[in-house]
Amino acid sequence: MKLYLVQHGKACAKEVDPERPLTAQGSMDVARLATFLKQADIQVARVIHSGKLRAQQTAESLAKAIAPGVTVEVSDLINPNDNPEAFDWQSESWSEDTLMVGHLPFMARLVSHLLIEDVNRPIIAFQPGSVVCLEHNGATQWQLDWMIRPALLN
Repeated sequence: MKLYLVQHGKACAKEVDPERPLTAQGSMDVARLATFLKQADIQVARVIHSGKLRAQQTAESLAKAIAPGVTVEVSDLINPNDNPEAFDWQSESWSEDTLMVGHLPFMARLVSHLLIEDVNRPIIAFQPGSVVCLEHNGATQWQLDWMIRPALLN
């Protein structure tokens, strides 16, 4: 099983729009990421986001490309300051490739938790619109498969 962890695209500042939708640049970055994932023939059976507008917009854009027909889900366990260990028990039963769109610091802490079991040791430097692909080895361990940042997709 593969887990694609995405930090939402660049969002408006809270002072500009309290809902924090994606900026024009954020939308373009997510569109380029969607094209890249589709061209790489990546497909997922599940798409999950935090419920915040910027994550929803990112998830819906990516779902159109790599999960057509899949209903996008909302999780209340992946907000910016949520504990990745609380999310971990839920993902243990997953068997299908999944894309999850969330926020920092949660996404970076989740990667650290899954790979090295230490949420306080950052090992991935996310940027808005980045995706990290983790692969479950079938036992209990996750491994880093790859990572892409928007700047690499220009």
